[in-house]
Amino acid sequence: MTADPLIALRPWEAPEVTSWGRLPMNAVDRRSGVLPLDGDWRFQLLPAPDAPVGGSWSSTYVPGAWTVQGTDDMPQYTNVRMPFPEYPPHSPAANPTGVYEREVDVPAEWAGRRIVLQVGAAESVLLVHVNGRPVGVSKDSHLAAEFDLTGRVRAGARSVVRLTVVKWSDASHIEDQDQWWHGGITRSVLLYATDPLHLADVTVRASRSGELRVDCRVRDAAGALPEGWYVSGELEGHLLTQDAEFDRFNAEDERVSDFLGEARLRTVVEDVRTWNAETPELYSLTVRLHRADGTVADTSRHRTGFRDVEINGRDLLVNGERIFVRGVNRHDFHPLTGRTVSYDDMRADLITLKRFGFNAIRTSHYPGDPALYDLADELGFYVVDEADIESHDHAHEIADDPRYLNAFVDRVSRMVLRDKNHPSVVIWSLGNESDYGANHDAAAGWVRRHDPTRPIQYEGAAKLDWADPSVASDIACPMYASLEECVEHALSGRQTKPLIWCEYSHAMGNSNGTLADHWAAIESTPGLQGGFIWEFWDHGILQRVNDGRPVGRGGVGLYDNGVAAPGHRWAYGGDFGELLHDGAFIADGVVFPDRTPKPVMYEHREIAAPVRIECFRHEGIVLGNHQHFRGLAWLTGEWELSLADGRRLTAPAELPDLRPGETAAIPLPFELPEEGGEAWLTLRVTTAGDEPWAPRGTVVCMPQVRLREAVPQSPARVKNRFVEVDGDGLLVHPLLTAAPTLSLWRAPTDNDELGGMAPRWRDWGLDALVRKVADVRRSPGQVTVHAEYACAAGVVRHLQVFTAVEGAIHVAESAELPDGLDDVARVGSVFETVAGLDLMEWYGQGPWESYPDRAFGAPVGHHSVPVDDLFTPYLRPQESGGRHGVRHFTLSAPDATGLAVVLDEPRQVGVSRYRSADLTGVTHHDELVPRAGCVVHIDAAHRGLGTASCGPDTTASYLVAPGVHRWSWTLRAL
Repeated sequence: MTADPLIALRPWEAPEVTSWGRLPMNAVDRRSGVLPLDGDWRFQLLPAPDAPVGGSWSSTYVPGAWTVQGTDDMPQYTNVRMPFPEYPPHSPAANPTGVYEREVDVPAEWAGRRIVLQVGAAESVLLVHVNGRPVGVSKDSHLAAEFDLTGRVRAGARSVVRLTVVKWSDASHIEDQDQWWHGGITRSVLLYATDPLHLADVTVRASRSGELRVDCRVRDAAGALPEGWYVSGELEGHLLTQDAEFDRFNAEDERVSDFLGEARLRTVVEDVRTWNAETPELYSLTVRLHRADGTVADTSRHRTGFRDVEINGRDLLVNGERIFVRGVNRHDFHPLTGRTVSYDDMRADLITLKRFGFNAIRTSHYPGDPALYDLADELGFYVVDEADIESHDHAHEIADDPRYLNAFVDRVSRMVLRDKNHPSVVIWSLGNESDYGANHDAAAGWVRRHDPTRPIQYEGAAKLDWADPSVASDIACPMYASLEECVEHALSGRQTKPLIWCEYSHAMGNSNGTLADHWAAIESTPGLQGGFIWEFWDHGILQRVNDGRPVGRGGVGLYDNGVAAPGHRWAYGGDFGELLHDGAFIADGVVFPDRTPKPVMYEHREIAAPVRIECFRHEGIVLGNHQHFRGLAWLTGEWELSLADGRRLTAPAELPDLRPGETAAIPLPFELPEEGGEAWLTLRVTTAGDEPWAPRGTVVCMPQVRLREAVPQSPARVKNRFVEVDGDGLLVHPLLTAAPTLSLWRAPTDNDELGGMAPRWRDWGLDALVRKVADVRRSPGQVTVHAEYACAAGVVRHLQVFTAVEGAIHVAESAELPDGLDDVARVGSVFETVAGLDLMEWYGQGPWESYPDRAFGAPVGHHSVPVDDLFTPYLRPQESGGRHGVRHFTLSAPDATGLAVVLDEPRQVGVSRYRSADLTGVTHHDELVPRAGCVVHIDAAHRGLGTASCGPDTTASYLVAPGVHRWSWTLRAL
């Protein structure tokens, strides 16, 4: 047996051991007296925790996971399954263990002070040694561990710090989150020093009434507290008073020992500026601990927000107002450094979310870096703070397992103790996907006693009965429950709690269909308050193709606009040689791995628009303020009138002075021209000045209303004009390399594949339809072609009528689908063009990608995008780049030659360099070879996207049904 007492303890095998030698968690905020220890450390990766440390050291950077820093232990992705077969609480014998070591020069001025080591996060068990002596143990991969080194190190001398991190443990079974498995020290390491007499904890409670209460706990490292100490507080120059009533109570309380002091400070702020996500007002609070002679022994600084959170019936209220929760689930992630995220990274995350209308974050599925909460306080986000508990693979066994009771209570309580002073934190979450049992109730009981100012949520407790008042969840927080089910509950009369989805609208690949439908129901149904989209990131790790290894910290600049540089790709499950994995299910975010927004972000931006066009009347339009707390003075706007004939008129917009919830009628900014066809009015809303999250002029939303509908026009037929078709009845045209044929197939989206639609389409044979010409009839200026396509569900009959019209060819088509084809991907035409047509210009919805059930955020107008940029590089190649509601479009070369297409009515159009078979035949984008010409789809009907990879499919109104589909279009040369 090894002589090392920490190894002998074997904490990775003891679920009842959550720590040894670790200091209690607290919310004291110290910003001075800190010695950072980030940087290069000596490193060895051992095969097991009890393996001997050898004589050969490499170097690794802290913070950072060893799985992305060149070791042979690389990332592995599993969703539900554990990456090893052992049952809880056991871990595998082959257990990668990282040994980190470095010298530390303790400042001489720290003599006589209390010295503390803080390790920000380590996965999953941390063992600490200093100068060869054991110091302590910690579990919980996402909260800091602190150890008192006083007496173990000497000020003015050099000490050796060794941090041993064991990857697998009993704790791994409750860290079974849907993410990459890593190992290492993933947050910063530092030393700090305090006076022996120090603040042990500070609890700040600030209500919207202006009342401020600060509870302080005081300890002395030497033992008994000295006589005469006291605490003072200052809030932006205003002195807080010590609560004498509280002091007298404590003097008589036998539970308060000589080793722990308590004090309470109070004040009332007149005309208080309250905190909320729209106007996140913060006050600077300083708490000082004084010795008897008045000198300062310790200081804690905070940014305090005055706000209340409460539940009133089935409404969650912030400062007495019912809010909408426009949330997203967020993991700690970076494509180069894995779980290690810098302050700048976190700020960029939140700025991106703010610019696209999000106001809430769920810290799925563990507490975030402390800086995340500072940023949420500053920028304005409602945070659901979630404990590091997920036992997905063994949820039922662990929920009631008394061996894990300490771990549940420890993780939840330490999260609350650390984050309780942040106004952004409005809800505590007991974890995720861990069933429901006594361990949850124990943790919830601790929270309710310690912090009665915030509600608790836990999906596992509420899922059996959303209205049950006895379970440990104050909120009904379903996971991927259907919209219909949630609306029915809200209208049933049984609802007793706010309903806020903890996860909905799964953003895997080309997804998030019906998001606007969800929000139309949320905003019109009392009892529904929003939810959290799954999730923020695509967790693609940048990988070198030649050797299959993560690029690591040196990969900055090897990606742009969601695309990895040549020779690199975004890796997902299975790309690092692991046999057990869950593939591309890790790529399910609203942004790409480099934080480039996906098209759904523009959809969400419009859904969350703070100012909206409510309706159009002949005398004008009605504008509404859809915020909860803020007026419109921070916004400015510009009107744009877009006419189908290509004309655009603009004018500055003067927004009315509207309080939240108010509307106002204003006159039309333009006199509508009598001619010009269809007309749309758009209000381009931007920031009037610099915001903390956006410079002046940043687009906030673009609400739109149609002022005049299109007038249908039929192209004039030209008699005796020649229409050429070949022997198979295929149109011959100098600008086409492949004639228009019927298409019922799309390169399956992730939702198509995992939702079961794509396998059914393949079984029907829709990916390889065989065309049989039944009849070709020619008449002057016209050719009619009858064709049939055989599939397993029956025969599809396709009719094409090619007619010569003025300078063009008019194509009228119909397709009759048998009843067996009750849900296909699309019905439409596909053709291919000659090379050199590199620019698409169109009138319709855009400029970004849109689909029938995800088109709310794409305004109608005149748009121009290079063909290569139409494609959306979802991590697994699939159907992408479509534009909904297209009226007409052109494809042109630099010399302005090309083709133009006019559609009979707004249609779904796709233009790409890839055939559907090209996309289906590869797994990553580096395998794709673009074609020189354009592949063009014109769809009479296109199936909605839905979110069926995890959650509900699209609704019936967006399905493509059997029967007869008709469409027509006109092709001419430019």
